[in-house]
Amino acid sequence: MFFNSLTFAVFLPIVFILYWFVFNKTKSSQNLILIVASYYFYSCWDWRFLFLLVFSTFLDYYTGIQIEKSANDKSRKFWFWLSIGVNLGFLGLFKYYNFFASSFAEMLNGVGFKSSPFLLDVVLPVGISFYTFHGLSYVIDIYYKRIKAEYNFIDYSLFVSYFPLLVAGPIERATHLLPQVKTKRHFDFEKAKQGMFQLIWGLLKKVVIADTCATYANAIFDNYTQMNSLSLILGAIYFAFQIYGDFSGYSDMALGMSKLFGIDLLKNFNYPYFSRDIAEFWRRWHISLSSWFKDYLYIPLGGSKGSKFKQVRNVFIIFVVSGFWHGANWTYLAWGFLNAVYFLPLLLLKRNRNNVEAKPLEWNLESLNTIFHIMLTFLLSCVAWVFFRAQSISDALLYLKGMFTKGNFVSQYLSNERYNYELLVLILLFVAVEWNNRFKEEPISGKYSETRLAFCLVVIITLGTFSDYKEFIYFQF
Repeated sequence: MFFNSLTFAVFLPIVFILYWFVFNKTKSSQNLILIVASYYFYSCWDWRFLFLLVFSTFLDYYTGIQIEKSANDKSRKFWFWLSIGVNLGFLGLFKYYNFFASSFAEMLNGVGFKSSPFLLDVVLPVGISFYTFHGLSYVIDIYYKRIKAEYNFIDYSLFVSYFPLLVAGPIERATHLLPQVKTKRHFDFEKAKQGMFQLIWGLLKKVVIADTCATYANAIFDNYTQMNSLSLILGAIYFAFQIYGDFSGYSDMALGMSKLFGIDLLKNFNYPYFSRDIAEFWRRWHISLSSWFKDYLYIPLGGSKGSKFKQVRNVFIIFVVSGFWHGANWTYLAWGFLNAVYFLPLLLLKRNRNNVEAKPLEWNLESLNTIFHIMLTFLLSCVAWVFFRAQSISDALLYLKGMFTKGNFVSQYLSNERYNYELLVLILLFVAVEWNNRFKEEPISGKYSETRLAFCLVVIITLGTFSDYKEFIYFQF
């Protein structure tokens, strides 16, 4: 069940009505209806994997309590590593086993040993990377005594399986979400109104920007050997806006619909394409994942402390692991590695914290310098996105080579029977709206909000029907 489907358009109002008008007497009844809705939502993908979600939930709930109750460090470590091992074991089995088995077999074949690996014929459980990280952060925080274990199984189950964030985040922390689900929510019309605005803006990002860009990006990437330099450059730009509109659109929809239920989720995107360097980009892109790796991997490794060698090592570890989190393919590792290379000069020159706060532009030379660095950072991101989108590293390298060597800069008629110029106007308008509203959560709220809402709905209905591409990219992770 996709957020942008007619089925979900029926599902959400039903849950909303039951939540506020039928099961609104107590906190427990509110949580219970959300759990039932969440389990139904997840079972619509594949009901068999619902058992995996329930098992993962019970595992972390039980081990969290046992860690807190343990009388000695040996017992605490046992329950801690049991949870870590089982969680990562399931994640590795479903997501990475075939990759490692195939890669090992190819290595053996490369040195003369014939090998036919045994591969699993199983679909990746949707959202497994996200709800696994929810549970891991909870158990780690209990182990290091940052939080207390949750003894109410219904409350903990909702923390893990809450349907707005279940399949593609944001990756919530127990310190932020659990206190909200442990108290009864009261209907707030203004909050619900803001949530509806944010939901509609996220839907526009998805069906108008992301899906339209996908139509063009797919036509170019799937036929890149026949494309000229201009088309290849535009293809990389189209994919950059596709993945941004797709994932940030999902996040906006998740945050917006959650406000309908009186619950606030972590902000996951903060206008990342207006970043002035790669360090700032990663503070603004997929914020919940970046902060997760920072808190649970980068800082425990030593972070930016210690020798230069250790600092560089930690940077490459965090980016490569982040790339590998996205999927079992060498292209994701290359994408993470390339971002680490981008980040390295900032670290060595101690400039990685230079651009923390966004500043309004003025008519001066400093603003021109800011615009130049924004454009440079965006172009570097586009080059990295080529590896993320390509089927293999060799395809990515050939694609990049074509961008700089084919030399023909005339617009081509694509396989989807469209010219490149048709989409550029839409992207430029979208960038102008984002730029004008970069200090706001979403651009619909404020003065003339109802008029803006109506305009967005018209745009969604008229322009959001041109593409058959409906899936969210991050559902595969």
